[in-house]
Amino acid sequence: MPDVGDSAPDFTLPGDSGKTITLSELKGKNVVVYFYPKDDTPGCTKEAIAFTQSKADFDALDTVIIGVSKDTVAKHDKFKAKHDLSVDLASDEEGGMIEDYGVWVEKKMYGKTYMGIERATYLIDKKGTVRNVWRKVKVPGHVDAVLDAAKAL
Repeated sequence: MPDVGDSAPDFTLPGDSGKTITLSELKGKNVVVYFYPKDDTPGCTKEAIAFTQSKADFDALDTVIIGVSKDTVAKHDKFKAKHDLSVDLASDEEGGMIEDYGVWVEKKMYGKTYMGIERATYLIDKKGTVRNVWRKVKVPGHVDAVLDAAKAL
């Protein structure tokens, strides 16, 4: 699990709209990688919409936003179209990148224990270094906190 000051683990994942997203190809830009459990669920939808609403502010800071879940590219495409999302969504169906970032964790709901994606966000600077990490993210106010951190880079 990378921490502040570590080099962000590189990844190449299939993205929405048929694109491929590779972290190392984004050197020279800041990158927000946010992990979320599942497309089209209430919290995940609110988070994606909030990042979309602030995308122009992130763009002005030369910062790319990438949402990552285990959903398929086809599900990402439907999710983006349904909610008019403008952020990039990457699919990690195999879960390797999700594990590299330490967000595949044991969760509990209604007394059941299961493995799932922890809502977490990494802010990576233009050189590929992790500058901020948010774990167990609560959606309200989160995008503003990430944007403030990106402004400080």
